[in-house]
Amino acid sequence: MVFLKFILFAAIAATVFAGSSTTVAPATPRWSWPVSPKPAVLRAFDPPEKPWLSGHRGVDLQTAPDGGMVTAPADGVVTFAGVVVDRPVITIDHGEGLRSSFEPVSSDLQEGDHVVRGQLVGSIESGHCGEAACVHWGVRRGDDYINPLGFLEDLRPSILLPPD
Repeated sequence: MVFLKFILFAAIAATVFAGSSTTVAPATPRWSWPVSPKPAVLRAFDPPEKPWLSGHRGVDLQTAPDGGMVTAPADGVVTFAGVVVDRPVITIDHGEGLRSSFEPVSSDLQEGDHVVRGQLVGSIESGHCGEAACVHWGVRRGDDYINPLGFLEDLRPSILLPPD
């Protein structure tokens, strides 16, 4: 019976954290919020069913009206810091095939720079969420987008199970 409860919990957690993606976050979360204080999620993770379809491949986090700063959610190495189309982006490789990216975030860091969890990586510019101040945070494992919120320590769901 305990084993069945564990299987049920794992299935629910995988659905909550991964959305419709088949790739899930690690069993032991180890990342921190990239903005402070803990932000509201303005737009949730909503991956497309197929890679070429529209969807939302990350989360939009509310920030202070003046923008604010972004910190590394986990240790890693900067793999990109520059402009994509018309907005500044920074990407960090966290190892194990995981990369996080933030936009619109300008940074003085360069490709190859090492960062540690909580280290300032850039400043948020306006423009992504229209009138609202926000930052878009995306996470990929290989080529698959996964829900960044599944890596945070304070978002694990509480699930009550019936007694044995």
